[in-house]
Formats: sequence, C-alpha cells, structure tokens
Amino acid sequence: MSTLLQGVTLPDGTRTDLAISDGVFVDDAGSGAEVVDCDGLVALPGLVDVHTHLREPGREDTETVLTGSRAAARGGFTAVCAMANTNPVTDTAEKAEHILDLGWQAALAEVVVIGAISKGLNGAELAELGLMNRSRARVTMFSDDGHCLMNAQLMRRALEWVKPFDGVIAQHSQDSNLAGPGACCHEGEISGRLGLGGWPPVAESAIIARDVQLAEATGSRLHVCHVSTAEGVDVIRWAKARGIRVTAEVTPHHLLLGTAELTSYDTTFKVNPPLRTDEHIEAVRAALADGTIDAVATDHAPHAAQDKDHAFVDARPGMIGLEQALSVVIETMVRPGRLDWAGVADRMSHTPARIASLQTQGRPLAVGEPANVVLVNPARTAVVDKTQSVSLSRNNPYDGRTLPDPVEATFWKGRRTHSR
Repeated sequence: MSTLLQGVTLPDGTRTDLAISDGVFVDDAGSGAEVVDCDGLVALPGLVDVHTHLREPGREDTETVLTGSRAAARGGFTAVCAMANTNPVTDTAEKAEHILDLGWQAALAEVVVIGAISKGLNGAELAELGLMNRSRARVTMFSDDGHCLMNAQLMRRALEWVKPFDGVIAQHSQDSNLAGPGACCHEGEISGRLGLGGWPPVAESAIIARDVQLAEATGSRLHVCHVSTAEGVDVIRWAKARGIRVTAEVTPHHLLLGTAELTSYDTTFKVNPPLRTDEHIEAVRAALADGTIDAVATDHAPHAAQDKDHAFVDARPGMIGLEQALSVVIETMVRPGRLDWAGVADRMSHTPARIASLQTQGRPLAVGEPANVVLVNPARTAVVDKTQSVSLSRNNPYDGRTLPDPVEATFWKGRRTHSR
C-alpha cells in the first residue's frame, strides 16, 4: 500500500509532499495511494530511544515487548533499545535472540537488544559480549543499567572487548559508596527536610570522570545514561573537548521535574538518579541545547502498583515515559526556543540511531530512505491521563499535567503503527 503525506513541513521548515511505497520514500506514490492531509503538521524522522525497559521476560505484569512497542509507537518512536535487566538477565546470545524475536512478533517498532555488561548484572564477570554481537541480535550496546559497574578493571576490560566491533558501553553512573541502597533523594536541604537518604551529585560525576578516562585509555565508546547533574555535564564537556569518544543522554523527567515533586512523598516521583534542583535542571537543558548531551532517552521504567505502594525509601524507582517524551521536549526545549525542529530530530532520532549503530533509523526524510516518520501537531495540548496509557503500568509522573499532545501518526517501514 502506498501513502502520500501531503503538505507536510520538514524539520528545516520546508513544506513538501512525502510519498511512501513498499516501506521507503519514493518520488511518486501512484494514483491509488492513501492521501493524508498534513497541513499544519511537522514530519520528524521516527524517534529512537536508546534506553527502554520492556520487562519481558520476568515481569510481564508490568510491561511486555508488545505493550512497550505499542507505547513507543504512540509516542512517535520507531525504534527502542531494550535494557538487559530482565529476568533472566539478557547476558547470553540465546537470550538476546529471544528479545529480538519478541520484537519482530510485536511488529510495531524496531526492538534493539541491549546486552548486559556483566553476568547476571553482578559486576563480577563479563557477560558474553562477543557472542551477543555475533548472534542474530547483532548487539552493539551493553549496559548493567540499574547497577553501576563499580569495578574499574572490569569496566576497562568491557571497553576493550567491544572496541573491535565499535560497540558501546552504557554506564549507570552511581558510585555506590557515595549513594548506596538507601539513597533516594537529591542530597541537600530537601533530603534533610524530608528525612530521605541523600544522593549527592558527586556520586554521578565521580563515575563519569573515571569512565571517560578509561574510554580515553582504550579508545572505545562510552555512553553515559540519564545524566542529571551540573557536575556530570561539566565532566562530559571536558571529555568531549579532549576528543574522548563519549556520548550522553538526558531523560524527559530530568528536563521537566524537580525536587518539589517529592514533598508529597508520592512514590511515582521516585527515580534513579533522583529528581534534582533547579540548578541541575537548567544545566541539563543547556547541555542538551548545546550538544554536550547528545540525546533524549526515556528510561521508560514500568512498575506495578504493588511495587510503588510502599514508603518512599522502599518503593521501586522509575517512571514510564515513552508516550510523553516528545511532549516534554516540546514543552521544555522547543517552546522556550532552545531547540528547533531540526534540533529535535537530531537529539531524538539521528544521534540516538548513531549511538546504537542503527543503519535504517534516524535517516533523512528523502527518496530511497526507509519510511520511518512521525507526524507532529505542534499546537495541540491535552491533560495527561495515566488511565489512557497503552503501557501496562500507571507510574506516569505527568498525570494531570497539561502538556503538548503532538503525535498525530507514526509510520515504521512505511506502515502506520499509530494514528489518532
């Protein structure tokens, strides 16, 4: 089936028609094409999320590859990278291929497998990095996300292992000696007032500083997950100035939400790293705008009600984010003039695809390229209602907020995977 996206606006402001046939952009969709009136709509290349938790296998009550892919399509994503902290952990070639197959069965977005760095996420012994890369899943990104790889020698070995195939190690930067199991709140006046364990910014920046030097020593690629502090931004900026091969991501919730949300002890707002103060929010926004932070990644982390319905310190950390990620970027970066649409396409599509070594994602909206595209209505807003989510979980921090409601339709390989 052919489709004509008529009168759409490209990220550079050009107004044009986009014709799709057999999964790619073509010169002419033909006389029988479905015509979509795109007056007032912006076309972005399909969004790519390098940090998603799909929970399958092990916690299918909170999310599955199918439901997570559904949420991704609704949010404008045509590719999601599935983190390894499943049960069992994705630490072998066979387990990686299983996730790959689940993604193809869902057939709503490209599901890219992230392999564990260490066996069982235990931080003691490397997982099957080479075998996972040589498997059908072709794993190029590895992370123990949720756990910081504290062992510097093991981190160095991981960086060395992935260098021959230009893989990337994605680190959860949290020094457990500075921010241990009880750390759940930004350290400062707010943690003292609320009586919650403090999570100091140096616990993030110290690990980033160590790891960028290991990346420099090995010549390998390092990716820093969910940067949340001004100090972390400073280290990344220093590393990039030295030519170190480091990239970094920021989550939508760290762009929008701050420590004020914690005064109610609502565990929806418990996340790791924690929500920060205005100083740090401004730092990550500025870093995303100037390219020090390369990408927006959701860290979509579904949890069941029984995992959140505890005292704040005991609740599971994490928020869902696939469906409102673009909304938050528009609210915090586009409307204030810090990013234009070309900048959004870069931070949410082109660069994430490059980080994850995806050949068919983040491509230009041009003839001959894969037809991965999201149609955006920049003017529409709505009140977020968590009960309307297509995710299986309801730990949505944006519930009740009025935010942009931009996604009109999503096309993956020319096939419409979401439509209003």
